[in-house]
Amino acid sequence: MTHSSTTRLRVAAYVIRRTGTGPQLLVFDQVGVPAAGTQIPAGGVEPGEALSDAVVREIAEETGLTDVTLVAELGAEDKPHPETGQPRHTTYFHVHVPSCGRSSWIHRVRAAGQDNGLRFACRFTALPLSAHLADHQDVFLDRIAPAWATTTHRSR
Repeated sequence: MTHSSTTRLRVAAYVIRRTGTGPQLLVFDQVGVPAAGTQIPAGGVEPGEALSDAVVREIAEETGLTDVTLVAELGAEDKPHPETGQPRHTTYFHVHVPSCGRSSWIHRVRAAGQDNGLRFACRFTALPLSAHLADHQDVFLDRIAPAWATTTHRSR
């Protein structure tokens, strides 16, 4: 698929861990910016960067997690940015993380670019979700497991 030079190439990650009580998805909220909504790790692909490398980098930058395993590429969507209208092409990935470790934490982004210094309140939450993620980032969860589709859109 070809994209115009103005289309922003992005990746997004469904970071899943399995626990004794069921699967959990890594989500976060931007500290002090409730209007941003609950999100998953996502961001731009750097020039020449492989999508698989970009998704691992974004997870590390936005959450601090580095012990991740790519499971599958789930699909992509072309959708304009909700505020700027800029064209975006986002490829979604299923990523596994070990079940051990903390359930919630605050992460400060330390990376070049506009996200540097942002603080994210990260947490694992049970699947299926009871409400959509910001910008409907939950769009491909049902491709991992149909039962993981966000409860509010199961009737489609």
